[in-house]
Amino acid sequence: MSASKDKAGAAPAVVSSSRATGAQSNNSRGTELTDEAVREFLKDNGDFLQRNPDLLDHLHVSHASGSAVSLVEKQVSVLRERNVDIRHRLKTLTTNARENDKLFEQTRALVVRLLEADSVADLYHAFNQAMQKGFEVEFASMILFGDNTDEKDYRVDTADSAKAHIGALLSGRKAICGALRKEEFSYLFSRGSGTHQFHQGGSAAIMPLTDGAQLGLIAVGSSDANRFTSDMGTLFLAHIADVILRLLPRLSRAEA
Repeated sequence: MSASKDKAGAAPAVVSSSRATGAQSNNSRGTELTDEAVREFLKDNGDFLQRNPDLLDHLHVSHASGSAVSLVEKQVSVLRERNVDIRHRLKTLTTNARENDKLFEQTRALVVRLLEADSVADLYHAFNQAMQKGFEVEFASMILFGDNTDEKDYRVDTADSAKAHIGALLSGRKAICGALRKEEFSYLFSRGSGTHQFHQGGSAAIMPLTDGAQLGLIAVGSSDANRFTSDMGTLFLAHIADVILRLLPRLSRAEA
């Protein structure tokens, strides 16, 4: 068998080895070999060029500049590009690991501070201060649900009021991250539910405090609508919420 390639660079066709029947007979009996067929063959026979090294002398891969390089040179170039990509990925993983280490240390320090709280107000202030100073978030909030909404050293609102303002954000027990409307953002991070001091929305991570019943929520926020997104991890926020859930009943009974 022999293979040929036309001047336009079309895929070669395999023709019959018999030359006695003429060109017309060859075209009718021959089977066209497409680029895809060659690709599939080489994929299934990865050692083909190793078994036929003489073909390397006939293969060339053109650069955009029009010059030609050998297949070996092209393979080296591909491996170099992959190496750069792997380095970038490794750098990203290292950066994420360092950030997680920092978050772990901050979370550990906050948990210790929460365990030392001797009142609900102390718990409330420990959370807010740690979020804004230690974790360096722009806004932080803890809202506890209850019927007694008289002025306290911590924020209390009724569950019905919270549902009226951010009901869609309290539908489950998992954290919700994403962009918020101005009204939702203002409710979460204004000291009083009726005070709207924000002129625009932002983004936030919201973790319900749910232990059979909805006891409240904790949230961290930013005026940047892209700061907290739905694909972010919320493991540390969920861990902090678990600690607060276990401390709230004891501290609430002590104040009763």
